[in-house]
Amino acid sequence: MADIAKIKAADKKIGAFVNFKNGSKNEPFSGAIKDNLVTTNLPTTCSSKMLEKFISPYEATVVQKLHEAKLNWIGKTNLDEFAMGSSTENSAFGVTKNPWDLTRVPGGSSGGSAAAVAAGMVDWALGSDTGGSIRQPAAFCGVVGLKPTYGRVSRYGLIAMASSLDQIGPITRDVKDAAQILQIIAGRDEMDATSVDEPVPDYGEALTGKIKGLKIGIPREYFGKGLDPEVKKKVEEAIKILEKQGAKIVPISLPHTPHAISVYYIIQSAEVSTNLSRYDGIKYGYSDNRGDNLLSVYLNSRSQGFGAEVKRRIILGTYALSAGYRDAYYKKATKVRKLIRQDFDEAFKKVDIIATPTTPTTAFKIGEKADNPLEMYLSDVFACSANLSGNPAISVPCGFDKNKLPVGLQLIADHFEERKLLNAAYAYEQKRGFDIEYPKFV
Repeated sequence: MADIAKIKAADKKIGAFVNFKNGSKNEPFSGAIKDNLVTTNLPTTCSSKMLEKFISPYEATVVQKLHEAKLNWIGKTNLDEFAMGSSTENSAFGVTKNPWDLTRVPGGSSGGSAAAVAAGMVDWALGSDTGGSIRQPAAFCGVVGLKPTYGRVSRYGLIAMASSLDQIGPITRDVKDAAQILQIIAGRDEMDATSVDEPVPDYGEALTGKIKGLKIGIPREYFGKGLDPEVKKKVEEAIKILEKQGAKIVPISLPHTPHAISVYYIIQSAEVSTNLSRYDGIKYGYSDNRGDNLLSVYLNSRSQGFGAEVKRRIILGTYALSAGYRDAYYKKATKVRKLIRQDFDEAFKKVDIIATPTTPTTAFKIGEKADNPLEMYLSDVFACSANLSGNPAISVPCGFDKNKLPVGLQLIADHFEERKLLNAAYAYEQKRGFDIEYPKFV
């Protein structure tokens, strides 16, 4: 672990952090926290002007658990504003750069967390995943990113974006560290009604690397149009490595997958519209009170406090929930969401794990998709289904393309089967046949 001075110097090139903790120390196995998890000793900005100076009166449950485990964290990481984005370009505090190529994005919305781990600034970081926001940046930055089962980790103190989709998880350099962090943060929390009272098993003990007889499903819907040929090749090579270890490869279908991205953006935007209505310039956060009346305070505060992508999603969500359109959009999306979950439930009657690419491409250039929101949204096409269904999923580095950019293998398991998921990822990691030489910044 490098000293703080070197980390801060490196961060001037990368922009992974929003704030550093006062008195941060050089300790073994130090980490970082995505800046949408509330803390009492640093502002929680969500990388938004709206919350630029907000300091929470309480701490997130996962942060409390880190304290109890005596894990040191040095600061809070940059993200797409209010976790809305796939590139960490939508931050009020600057763009985060990918350590492998500073002209490219690190992914999003947990891009700061993934970049900090990839650059060697920290050994681990917490992120949040609503439609791939842990796994997609993990894939782009060549690190491990785990989204636990919905309800496995308390969301208390995670500033809500889309409450039925959000989940907190670790970003690390290897599977063993991901298991260790999950062990600390998992468990029922009475402060979060959606956290599940399910025993927390020993995740480290599950890492045997033995997968003989494990049935791995390969869904045809994830290997078709839109998938970069180099990404496809690396993922297929990874699947063959699992097969050589005794896993049985089973072709499967997840038939409603083509609808996932549309369903995701309707439900997510609807929940965004509701959750962000609390930022009115009155109770807390940015306020422009120069208006003549209460409505003008609302309008001025929200128009100036939110960035373009946040406004776009609020508008989309408000439209989807409006009279005359709710049944046509939101209600229909919730019905198709149920079908997507049923696809996974049926698949896990036949297989233990599902293997797919994490992303359709490797990291793209900064600014390349900034003016095309739809193309940007498609970065989450392989990741968002697991959020809609609530299944746990992990991204593991599985090679590099011709530009020496990382490729991610995504593994998905049945609900609360993180032990099985982590062991499959660990088995691949141990036999993939290459060591990752990370960019040296510290």
